Amino acid sequence: MGLVAEFEIDCEGLPLTDVAVAAPNATLTLDMQFNHGNRPVFLVTVRGGSQSRIENAFTDAYDVGQWTLVGQADETRRYRVLPALSLEEQLGEHLDDLAGLEALATADAIIGRIDVIPDGWRQTGWFADRDAFSKFSSFWQRNADFRLHRLTHDGESEPPGDGLTDRQREALRIAYELGYFDIPRQASLGEIATELDISPSSVSERLRRAQTQLIEETVATRWPPLPN
Repeated sequence: MGLVAEFEIDCEGLPLTDVAVAAPNATLTLDMQFNHGNRPVFLVTVRGGSQSRIENAFTDAYDVGQWTLVGQADETRRYRVLPALSLEEQLGEHLDDLAGLEALATADAIIGRIDVIPDGWRQTGWFADRDAFSKFSSFWQRNADFRLHRLTHDGESEPPGDGLTDRQREALRIAYELGYFDIPRQASLGEIATELDISPSSVSERLRRAQTQLIEETVATRWPPLPN
């Protein structure tokens, strides 16, 4: 039986991390089209954040050759991004084992989701067996900071609910009770942070992840397909 893994790879050399740094209030989800030679085309779904800030970040990013807005619905936008560098060129200064990176392309694995974060990528992948996952995780453990969040057998039932973690649910509840989602807003991130005993930046990230999860479970499943 195959495995499903959720993990983070902290490597600032990964594509589009500069865009995530420049637009901290946006969530970037990346799909890669590998049928374009050694520079796969990126399809980037951006939720929230300032559109002008995102697009200026695409323009300024050293690893972006060209970008095009291909679809928009409310605060969700989709972009087609042509990279300026191959993955080998981009990661060459950050990885000691480029040959190992090329070998990962033939691994018995499918990366189904990539979230771009300021420090690297957060991913969900399906692996044929534990050996395939071990080769993948070992490579990134040698070359970057690899953190595993969840590892389950493919087909295992998920716990009932909306997919939120306990911390995310608690943050949403406190933010709601304090009036953070009211119009006009009745509470600040600092006030929520005091209740949770964490930093305002951690509150912001926790709320954004929770909102992204809820969007994926509701709105995103009805997103129209990209035009041909």
